[in-house]
Amino acid sequence: MIDVAFLIDLSPRCRFRHFSENRSRRVCGLILGLGGWVSAMTNEGSLMWAGLAGVVPGTEVAVRFRGDDGAFVDTTLRRLPVEEVLAGRPVREFRSWQGRRHYSGWYWSATTGGHVVYESRLELARILLADQDPTVVAIAAQPFLLEGVDGDRKRRHVPDLLLAHKDGALTVVDVKAAARVADPKVAAQFAWTRAVCERHGFGFEVWTGADAVLVENLRFLAGYRRPATIATELVPAVIDAAVVPVAISALERRLGLSVPQWLVRPVILHLLWRSWLVADLSRVLGGDTLVSAEVVA
Repeated sequence: MIDVAFLIDLSPRCRFRHFSENRSRRVCGLILGLGGWVSAMTNEGSLMWAGLAGVVPGTEVAVRFRGDDGAFVDTTLRRLPVEEVLAGRPVREFRSWQGRRHYSGWYWSATTGGHVVYESRLELARILLADQDPTVVAIAAQPFLLEGVDGDRKRRHVPDLLLAHKDGALTVVDVKAAARVADPKVAAQFAWTRAVCERHGFGFEVWTGADAVLVENLRFLAGYRRPATIATELVPAVIDAAVVPVAISALERRLGLSVPQWLVRPVILHLLWRSWLVADLSRVLGGDTLVSAEVVA
């Protein structure tokens, strides 16, 4: 709600009129918008609007996020405490109901050491790619609610992911099925979100999917992402043995001369997940897949 005194101060000579709920009109510099939101022109001619963060300039974008204690915090995108967002909880909760068509759940992330929520299998696939990406250092799902002015309307949008990178860059990700991207409403929403992100120094990505073989390989490798499930003492030996490209099966046999062979494969797959070993993941993984050691910084 906006303070009535604020409206009166902005336009003391105006008569108040009744507005129907399905229309917006401009009277004496005031704009009563859809859904009860209010904006106004100041004496200096700058647009002000009221939303989650109170009364702010028209160029500001309001943000709501949840801290790690579950409490909601309202601020603006310019003042957003990114570390608190990354350590916080999803801004909206998910509920189950009979007949629901989406597949949602929680994924344990090796990057964050905690669970990341997803609303669909497509979102889960993008989280897998982020979790395996060595340049990504933090992942937040449903990180915040954006609210701002887009022309003569107000937009509200919750992006699917916020990714933090080693170089300090931040990327906002919206995941959408390819068939829906061309929908005018979806395209307009993404155009506004992209403009907001670019204006505030965030990257923006619309992700519609990746190569099916790559995704399935990552799903398989994700089963070995936890260091606690492998014989970590074998990591140096595996890396030393893969300085020159070698097939996975040959690497297993070579190291299996001194240690149980069934201990070797999980280490190889774990190192592929961490990108300490590299391979062509666009081809189906198998015993003949060539792997080689990557320089670890």
